[in-house]
Amino acid sequence: MHIVGTGLLGTSLGLALTRGGCVVTLEDTSPTAVRLAADMGAGTAADPHPDTGLVVVAAPPDVAADVIVAQLRALPDATVTDVASVKGVVLDRVRALTVGTELDRYIGSHPMAGRERSGAVSARVDLFEARPWVVCSDEATPAGRLDQVVAVAEAVGASVLHLEPEFHDSSVARVSHVPQVVSSLMAAQLTDMPVEGIALAGQGLRDVIRIAASDPGLWTQILAGNAAEVRAVLTALRDDLDRVVDALALETGSYAVLASAIAAGNEGHRRIPGKHGQAPMVYAIVTVVVGDEPGGLARLFTDVHALGVNVEDVRIDHATGHRLGSLDIMVLPDREQDLVVGLQQRGWRLPEHPEPDEAQATSTTVEDGSAG
Repeated sequence: MHIVGTGLLGTSLGLALTRGGCVVTLEDTSPTAVRLAADMGAGTAADPHPDTGLVVVAAPPDVAADVIVAQLRALPDATVTDVASVKGVVLDRVRALTVGTELDRYIGSHPMAGRERSGAVSARVDLFEARPWVVCSDEATPAGRLDQVVAVAEAVGASVLHLEPEFHDSSVARVSHVPQVVSSLMAAQLTDMPVEGIALAGQGLRDVIRIAASDPGLWTQILAGNAAEVRAVLTALRDDLDRVVDALALETGSYAVLASAIAAGNEGHRRIPGKHGQAPMVYAIVTVVVGDEPGGLARLFTDVHALGVNVEDVRIDHATGHRLGSLDIMVLPDREQDLVVGLQQRGWRLPEHPEPDEAQATSTTVEDGSAG
């Protein structure tokens, strides 16, 4: 196996494959980058063996096609794939540059995995586990070469999806590329905001702008490479945004427009696959206050484990100005009460679930009318 490009994806792929016993050689235009990847254990900085069967090009989108063609000619028997986040523009250029049967040895692919940080230093051996890996092929793709690409994706724990390049690019515009733009634009609204106002930021804002820390250079290439699809989605989004802006004049019918916008978001949110790609599931949320101290989270999860309750997901929200935070533990609805009672008995503070004595006191106060 030969990997060309030792950034986040290339190095992560090398780490995962070498852990599984695969012999990997690494190549990059930057000597420092390839040495770093090799030092991290992603493979050996060396030219590919003449008998190399598969080359993975992990180069930036704007140069991926040229690197693919160069590898097709350097290793005339090898299958070449790439991990660029746009497929149509890469395939078009490879098709234009190749001759004879060279194109038959190229199969485009794209692992739907990444991080806000780039470079080999940010690589993770588990980056592709349980993530979709798109493979673009058609009826003319040689089965043996297709099997090579699929085997690599499965070897690093990914789930393979076979999609046409056009459908892939249209889909990622909505689930990846436009969300990046929206996140960046929202984060940019904070640049001139007084620090006292930013201190009010909660988990909602953090969720929206999490990916705004991404690499500007890389994302410029991605957006340019998928420009037509991204522009179409942004245009539709702009139309929806204009309707909301107009509705905020609060004229007749405005409230219906605002409610409709939020409701449409609810519907879209429900379509996102659930855990492990299963059908969406509504979980019960149990909020626990946790002090910001060594061992706090470990103790909480140990108690949850002792109660025999499976944690489906978690979310942490840090309190501003205090050394504590709240942890939302998501569990199956039929286990919510078991978790609530069990954690209360172990001394945990659950602000949305008062202790039985507190609940009784509150009820008595209301019935007496002393709360006003």
